[in-house]
Amino acid sequence: MPIDKETQIIDDIMEKIITKAMKPGEKLLSENKLADQYNVPRITARNALTTLEARGYIYSVQGKGRFLKETAKPIQLHLTGNSSFTEKMQRAGYRLTTKNMYCTKISYDSKVYDALRASREAEIYKIGRLRLIDDEPIAIHQSYVNQQQFPNIAQEGPQILSMFAYYRQLGYEAFTSKQSLLSITFPTSYEQKLFSCGSMVPLIVLETDCIDVETQKVLEYTKILYRSDKFKYDITMNESR
Repeated sequence: MPIDKETQIIDDIMEKIITKAMKPGEKLLSENKLADQYNVPRITARNALTTLEARGYIYSVQGKGRFLKETAKPIQLHLTGNSSFTEKMQRAGYRLTTKNMYCTKISYDSKVYDALRASREAEIYKIGRLRLIDDEPIAIHQSYVNQQQFPNIAQEGPQILSMFAYYRQLGYEAFTSKQSLLSITFPTSYEQKLFSCGSMVPLIVLETDCIDVETQKVLEYTKILYRSDKFKYDITMNESR
C-alpha cells in the first residue's frame, strides 16, 4: 500500500536525522520548497513539519524557519533496586537536581493499593519529584507510600528529594525490587508544562516496587515518567527511585 505524501516527507526527514545526514541546528527546507520538491500543496508540507515539531525533533524560530534540535543526551539507567536514582546519576557524573512538587493523599486505586499490599481503608500518599539533568527535565518520579508504615509522611513528604535517603533515616538499609514494567504513554497538559514538551512526545513509563531486604516489606510503589526526546536511555535491569 503506497504511503501518502505527508508521511513520505516525515519519513524522508526522519531518515536524514537517523543517518545524521542532517546536523543539529541545521535549517530545514521551507514549506514552499518542500511543497515544490514533493509536488504537493503547501499545507501538506506544513502538516509534515508540524508533526515533526510536535514529536520533538525540530523547532521553529519566528521569521527564520525550522531547525533540527540538538542530539539527545545518552543517559544510563541501571534498573537495580539497591541504590537510588540520585545515587546512580551522581555516580555516572550527571549534574542532577530534584524538585519536590507535591505530597498528596490519593483516592482508592486498586493497582496502587494491591502493589502496596494495603487495605482499602489505608491512607496512601503520593510524593512527586521532578528530576533535571543540566537544568533539563528528564523524569517525573511518583512514589506511593502507606501512612500506616510511615505515620509522618503527610508532614515530611513535601521535603523529600530522595526516598532512599528518607528510608535510611528511618533505619532501613538495603532495598530491592521484585517487578519492573516498561510502557509508553503521552504527556497530559500538566506533564507537558513540567517537561516543556509537546503532546506528541512519547514518555517512557517505568512502574516498580521498593522492598526492604531484611523484612520483605513493600515500602513503596513507584511510577516514573521519562522524557524520550531529550535523552537516550541505556537500560539494564532492575530500577529504583
